[in-house]
Amino acid sequence: MAASSSSSATSVIRSEVDRELTSFCASHRELLLDIGEELAPAMDSLEVMVSGGKRLRPTFAYWGWRGAGGAVGDERMIRAAASLEFLQACALVHDDVIDNSDTRRGRPATHKRMAKLHADQGWSGDSEGFGEGAAILIGDLCLAWSDEMYQASGFSPNTLRDGRAPFDAMRTEVMAGQYLDTLEQVRGTATREAALRVMRYKAAKYTVERPLHLGAALAGRHEELAGVYTDYGIPLGIAFQLRDDVLGVFGDPSTTGKPAGDDLREGKRTLVVAETLARSGEADAERFRSLLGAPDLEVDSVEWMCALIESSGALAACETMVSEYAEQAVAALDSPELDESARGPLGDLVVAATRRSH
Repeated sequence: MAASSSSSATSVIRSEVDRELTSFCASHRELLLDIGEELAPAMDSLEVMVSGGKRLRPTFAYWGWRGAGGAVGDERMIRAAASLEFLQACALVHDDVIDNSDTRRGRPATHKRMAKLHADQGWSGDSEGFGEGAAILIGDLCLAWSDEMYQASGFSPNTLRDGRAPFDAMRTEVMAGQYLDTLEQVRGTATREAALRVMRYKAAKYTVERPLHLGAALAGRHEELAGVYTDYGIPLGIAFQLRDDVLGVFGDPSTTGKPAGDDLREGKRTLVVAETLARSGEADAERFRSLLGAPDLEVDSVEWMCALIESSGALAACETMVSEYAEQAVAALDSPELDESARGPLGDLVVAATRRSH
């Protein structure tokens, strides 16, 4: 399949996923408002989270299905794939609470939106506490709706059961990865090994490998394709997260939706940080550690940290790793087990997930 046609097909899938999510949210808004009109702001916040994003997980799930010989545009598969966006929304809402992030995709984070509602209404108690509590519940609702949408996708009970193993593993692994990420921030170890473990579970398996496995399982070919999708998904997922980590420091705020250097202010122990510390002199490494995660980090300190990331060779090393991991993913697509229709789109997704600006 030519690059232009495969990109067009992927764009259509994303549009179909959007349509399914819009329909689901509309019906469930009605359900919530029947419980109480006061739930409207919570539903508004939930829809903001579900309406954005690149739809990577549903896209990988769909092409995992097609790579296993699944039919073009099967509505059941689109619906099952779309259910992963509710899981993603849950993870992002909770992640923003954990990191105390102000924004997400250039908009106020869910807990900030709900805190503002509390303040605007003049309710009693602490606005920030209300916002965080409401956001946790909104995230929990997204998690419940992910399962509900998957179960209502239209596949037979036996097929849904076949898909449960990767679907359930995906949810367990992302929560475990998130915990490891949180743990690394408080332990402050910032080693390459620790950063790669977090990337494997919080990003690679969750974003790429398990969605592909889900598609293969629903098509009845998980056993034959699981290894192929792992060989493709793990390196691509690491490359994708590493690219995201670089953008979290050097990215354009108008593109990333977050302030420049935001990951440094949040103190994230990424592979970018681990490489910087490993490659820097003792004095510079100590200063970098002391600044990492400082909530009042000044612009000049951010600039110094960015300069050290570059001068130490950490940035160049990370860029090399992105390219190498991407090449490993592309090589996995040579497998004869993979349906020809999926090779082009999966190759295009390597480029889309690892390009320097996304």
